[in-house]
Amino acid sequence: MSKETDILKWFNGEISTKEIKALYPNEDFSALEKSAFYSKQFEVPQINAEEALKDFKARSLSKAEPKVIPLNFRSFLKVAAILVVMLTSSYFLFFNNTASYNTEIAETTNLILPDDSEVFLNAKSTLSYNKKAWKKERTLHLDGEAFFKVTKGNTFTVQTEAGSIEVIGTQFNVKERHKYFEVKCYEGSVGVNHKGKTAILTPGKTVRVVNGVIMDVDDFYSQNPSWLAKESSFSKVPLWQVIDELQRQYNISIAIGEGVNDSELFSGSFTHTDKNVALQAVTIPLKLSYKINGSKVEFYNYESN
Repeated sequence: MSKETDILKWFNGEISTKEIKALYPNEDFSALEKSAFYSKQFEVPQINAEEALKDFKARSLSKAEPKVIPLNFRSFLKVAAILVVMLTSSYFLFFNNTASYNTEIAETTNLILPDDSEVFLNAKSTLSYNKKAWKKERTLHLDGEAFFKVTKGNTFTVQTEAGSIEVIGTQFNVKERHKYFEVKCYEGSVGVNHKGKTAILTPGKTVRVVNGVIMDVDDFYSQNPSWLAKESSFSKVPLWQVIDELQRQYNISIAIGEGVNDSELFSGSFTHTDKNVALQAVTIPLKLSYKINGSKVEFYNYESN
């Protein structure tokens, strides 16, 4: 019995994967295994036997003698590899229903969702949702920061690693970064779930969690998040979070020098359009200074030098 015959039996399920590998231990079956997997994702079309027979009889019974090309084992593997590529491409074309968007450092983008809700995605952020399930379940996954203007409809849910947010129709901002989670409500009401605890926010209210601790936050009165106007604003936020945002907006690496407390709370803002002005806006109120060396920046306490 030839290898090709054994492989065809394996494809048809007459021989198990364990058995075929035992018969040919030195062969690489990875390409064939992928072919078998993707081929099973497609449904075989149903055929009407009577109609097929009528069609066959109506055709000419004479046809050219086919040219027979011998297929050796290496050729079989090449064909299988090509089949894997074709089936993989078809699989993602027809079965991948995920819409995904991401931004790089210093980049923002504006998205319109299938229900006409609007999303503004801040720098270094990723947003995704299931296109096929959207009409029944308006659920998105966010890693980073985004501002949402949600049209009325069924529940709209934003899921993050730190917690989830549920609304009907409203405007709100979600910021989920390393050890930092913040939700601000600008219009309507927002339900925020964090570790089993739920808070309902109304306009001007904020939920902020820093290092796993829920913080007290003053009310705000702005109509939109400041980053939409190329500015980052903070109210009693740890310096390390402000530094993280500086790095996202300017593609710089900031080191903390001796005498600098990166847990000190900062209230203020910095622009996204001028690096030096931004660095001064953060360091001067905290009585700090900075040094720039290419893309590297060091914060230091000038009073201790």
